[in-house]
Order: sequence, then C-alpha cells, then structure tokens
Amino acid sequence: MSSLANQLVKAEKEEIARAIRTLLGQPLVSLHDDPAAFDVIRKRRQPLTQWFDYFCGWRLVVEPRQGYARLVKIRSEPVATRPARRRRTTRAPFDRRRYTLLCLCAAELLTSPVTTIGMLARRVVQAAAVEAGVPGFDPVRADERAAFVDALKLLEHYGAVTAMDGATDSYLADEDAKVLYRVDTTRVIRLLAAPVPPSRLAAATDPADPAGPGLLAALTVEARYGGDEPTETQRNLWARHSLIRRLLDEPVVYRDELTPAQAAYAASLTGRQIIRRAAEEAGFVLEERAEGFLLIDAEATATDTRFPDDGSHAKVAALLLLDLLVSAGPVTAARLDAEAAELLRRFPQWAKAYQSDGGGPRLAADALEVLALFGLARRTGDQVAALPAAARYRVERGTAVEED
Repeated sequence: MSSLANQLVKAEKEEIARAIRTLLGQPLVSLHDDPAAFDVIRKRRQPLTQWFDYFCGWRLVVEPRQGYARLVKIRSEPVATRPARRRRTTRAPFDRRRYTLLCLCAAELLTSPVTTIGMLARRVVQAAAVEAGVPGFDPVRADERAAFVDALKLLEHYGAVTAMDGATDSYLADEDAKVLYRVDTTRVIRLLAAPVPPSRLAAATDPADPAGPGLLAALTVEARYGGDEPTETQRNLWARHSLIRRLLDEPVVYRDELTPAQAAYAASLTGRQIIRRAAEEAGFVLEERAEGFLLIDAEATATDTRFPDDGSHAKVAALLLLDLLVSAGPVTAARLDAEAAELLRRFPQWAKAYQSDGGGPRLAADALEVLALFGLARRTGDQVAALPAAARYRVERGTAVEED
C-alpha cells in the first residue's frame, strides 16, 4: 500500500474516532451548532452506525437534509446524574414541574409545524386539564411562566423549535408576549431515547404508582436481548453491550460493581479483545487494573463535564477534600463537614454562596456528590472512603534538601 493510501486510511480512522467521542459527549449534533462535527458524522455515518450497533447496541440516526445526528443512548438503569438544566443564567437542574411542562410542550408541538407561544401555552393548559395526575398549568402566575420558558428554551437548544419572530424570554414578564416558532416535528420525536414508546405502557404501570420503577423498567425493555428467556447468544450480546455502555458512560468502572455476566465477559479472552478494540477504534486509552477499567480521552471530547475543574466551588472543594480522603483513609461525614467549614473560614471571599450558617456541610455534601459522580469516593453510612481511582490525584509531598 502506498504512503498516500496509508495516510488516507489513518485520516479516516482518526475522523471516525473523533466522531465517536463527539457523539458520546453530545448525543445530538446539529449542523447549525457544529457544522464541522456534523459534516464528519454525515460523511462517516455508515462505519459510525456499525460501531455503535456492534459495541453498544445503540442506534445512530443521521438526517443530512434536516441537519442533525442523534445517538440514541439507552441505559438499562436510570440515573439522576445528568438532569436537564435550565438554559438561563442559573443552569439549575429541572424540577418535576419543568419536566412535566417539557413533555406537554413536546406532545403539543407535534400537531403543527408553526405555532406561537400563546397558542402553545393554551394547548398546554388544555392538555394538563385532561391528563390525570398532572397539575393544571396557569400562565397567569410568574413561576408557571418561568417553568414554561425553561422547557421551551431547552427545546430551542435542541433545535426542536426555532423562534422566527420575538424572543422566548419575553414571556417571563408578559403572558401576552408575541413569539412565532417553527417546529421540527421529526426532531421532537427523536429527543426521546426509549426503546418502548410511553404510549404503549398503560398496561405495564402500577395504578397505585403510575410513575414508579415499573414504568422506567418497561420503558427500557430491549427486545433484542430476549427478555426473561434469552438464548445464549442473546446473553452474550447483552453482556458485551451493557459492559461497554458502562465503560463509555461512567468515568470509571470497578470490577466489584459488575454483574456476574459482565464480570465473566470482561475476564474472557474474547471480552478483553473486544474491549481493547472498542477503545482503540474510538481513540481512547484503556487503563485496566485489578480494581477495574478506565477509558481516557486525552482531548476530553467524550464527556460533558471534567474533573479536576475550577468550574464550580464544589469541584474545587472536592479536589481539596479528596487529598484528605486519600491520605487519611475513611473519614466520617462530620470530619468532611468540619474540613469544608475550615476552608470557608480560611478563604472568606471564596464560595460566597456557602458563606452562611450551615455552609460547611452544604459545601461538603456538594463536593462529595462530585466525587461520587466521578467514581472517586463512596459514602457508606457515616463513613466516606476514597475509591481506587482517587490515587491518581494523590498529592506528592517532596522532602526538603539542604544545600551546602
């Protein structure tokens, strides 16, 4: 093979790897927001689709004419570590009310390719009134309009609606604000990543708890794995897909957290080869140790959050408290509260949101949440312990050397 051909093959592999990591960090890529990334995904959509299907069992939908690519990532176990967030300044997580309005808006937007904010609000009022268990929507109230605007702005962020005239924020101050929207109904449908449509779940829900764990389990049933009576082939397929999904989704995967099927697959010759191949083709560095696995993306493309990072006070505190956990072994939650309070005392101009009564425990709790999210610490009862991956953040203290 000529040198030019080798260079072309290498460039293609690098493009595919970069596109895989881009989709992992941003499952909805739009031509409008990131034209360079979308162009690569459009050009390499066949090998990308095959990669995600083989290694993860995830479906990749690329719509060149509509200008977006959607990776339908499915988790068999629901987690609350990636909530929808408000697009306004606070970036606070969505609460139950905002999720409810988001779903009602999405459902009503499917009826027309063009609408106004007033028409949509009226339709949401009507829909909420007839849905059992859904509180009514009252656009006269400022807090209700704020929740409604947060739902709409998230849909705007995803490209499901586009404001053609006016601004969504204007509805915050005036319920008679005029905003005209163009609706991408196909993209609205693509936002939901669930193997089973919610409309088919009426028979699967518990009347006493219609939004309980039974509903979530029913939403994530994937028929390709055989349900309650899988074949040997289906069990092996599920072991591969579920394990690699965890490796791609979680910062670190510990062996003691694997299911027996996942642990057996990871220990097999075939499993180790496939894990290494998946990491290589996606451009990750696979770190495999006795305690578990870690996929490292040197460019941090495949993630939406980083650590260490000075992006929040909780992350800074987490790094400082992690040194205590690594060096002192398991400590009590009260000890972490005291350490966080001491940080606030030493730096009175830092972390103003925590500089009040009870600020130390709140800062410690938020920092511990960060450490747990990144697989670096775990709380068991009143004890908090560092996990093996935390050793990479150990502070090396040098020895002073006297010069003659």
